[in-house]
Amino acid sequence: MNFVKMGLFINLARNSIYQITRQNIHQSAGLRQPGAYSGEGKTSIHILNQDKDLGILIDGYSQVGFRLNNQVTILGSMVIFPRSVLSWKVDDVSEITEEALSLFSVLEPKIDILVLGVGDKIDNFNFYQKLLPFSRKHRIPFEILPTEQACATFNFLNVEGRNVVAALIPPKHIVTTAEDELQSKLRYQNLYEDK
Repeated sequence: MNFVKMGLFINLARNSIYQITRQNIHQSAGLRQPGAYSGEGKTSIHILNQDKDLGILIDGYSQVGFRLNNQVTILGSMVIFPRSVLSWKVDDVSEITEEALSLFSVLEPKIDILVLGVGDKIDNFNFYQKLLPFSRKHRIPFEILPTEQACATFNFLNVEGRNVVAALIPPKHIVTTAEDELQSKLRYQNLYEDK
């Protein structure tokens, strides 16, 4: 084959590949979901905590309680389910006993996981050992975390559709940023404005 025929062959092959690729791109464009992409660099954000269909989620926490996505504030410790909340009469890690956890052993259907928010980070491993017999006896898996991480874990598992329950103690120490303080001031300023 001489170079002229070979060049023609390569151009024909290149053109047919180009045509097939264009055709595949055109066909796959029809497979996209409508509204999945609005074009020209537009991005949309969906804030999960504002979606009421996902159930109750934790928006914030403080040293005195928790704020939920349905604008309810819970003072003190709480037990939160995907669609309801209870006050929990536990103020410190030392008060978490089998009796304080007895509610979780009678729930039906069985929970997938119990997220324990213990307030601030603890390094006392005796606490963990105290809960193991209860966990084994009732076959309830625990996730024991500082409250800040426990709130995020509960929200994630709840949005994922898991049968999750969280028992949370408000932390005694909170590290805030300038952005946190600004958001709090703006929220309270809006509460007191005349409408």
